[in-house]
Amino acid sequence: MRAVWKGAVTFGLVNVPVKLYSATEDHDVSLHQVHDEDGGRIRYQRKCEVCGKVVDYKHIDKAYDDGERTVVITDEDLKALPAERSREIEVVEFVPTEQIDPIMYDRSYYLEPDSASSKAYVLLRRTLESTERTAIVTMALRQKTRLAALRVHGDVLMVQTLLWSDEVRAADFPSLEEPVRISSKELDLSKQLVESLVSDFEPEQFVDEYQQELRTLITAKLEQGEALDTAATFGEQPEEEGGEVIDLMEALRQSIAAKREGGGGAAKGAAKAGGASAAAASKGSSGSKAAGSGSASGDGAKKKAPAKKKAAS
Repeated sequence: MRAVWKGAVTFGLVNVPVKLYSATEDHDVSLHQVHDEDGGRIRYQRKCEVCGKVVDYKHIDKAYDDGERTVVITDEDLKALPAERSREIEVVEFVPTEQIDPIMYDRSYYLEPDSASSKAYVLLRRTLESTERTAIVTMALRQKTRLAALRVHGDVLMVQTLLWSDEVRAADFPSLEEPVRISSKELDLSKQLVESLVSDFEPEQFVDEYQQELRTLITAKLEQGEALDTAATFGEQPEEEGGEVIDLMEALRQSIAAKREGGGGAAKGAAKAGGASAAAASKGSSGSKAAGSGSASGDGAKKKAPAKKKAAS
């Protein structure tokens, strides 16, 4: 794991140096969109609705829309805001753990000791365990002030960021205000059903069956040859057998010529050369290609499959 933050937990005069790590990760299979006829990668363009032009990121600002008016927020405006860069996780108070409603929990992070001695870290952990309390803390994460809960997870301290109180919606449903009569017999039967399903929660017993089946499907399609050459999905054509081999110097010459002519034809030819020279040529000329045009992007050059591999129909 890679630390996403370094600082210290502070309460009173006690200072506990720590590193922060994301405690969770997404296991979903990443999918992208392709054209159903030829398998070509689908790209989206950032098009202005006023002038109709495709806009580069450097010319894109953010804006707030209140329904009637729009306020444009530039990068300079955002830089002028006071950024929170504190390196302290400051303990504000210790509260009974049961007072924190789980609906407020947001993201989870592990804390690792970041000093030669872990004594202060272990002291804080044992203090929380013995008092059965959770520390409410404030911290700066990604330049924003966060409210969080500092608690014990096994032998590790962890921080769980909390939603602000106004971010939790009120559950106001008129249907629940209607009087409902529950008989004692109905309640007893319901309790019996609960008792029949009582068990200890073991998370490892539950798996994401959909993702497992999706991975099985992908593997089966690969084994049966139902796959496309990844480079072909970016619009590249496989080179013919016995084609001319272009060395690094020739690839560079073609890239320079393409830039002088203001076109991408020569550079595109260099991208077919294969090996490190082709990757270098493609990277050098990628700036002249329009987004979403179907030509090879930097990712496409990196993922280019062997030239002899043909796309399955």
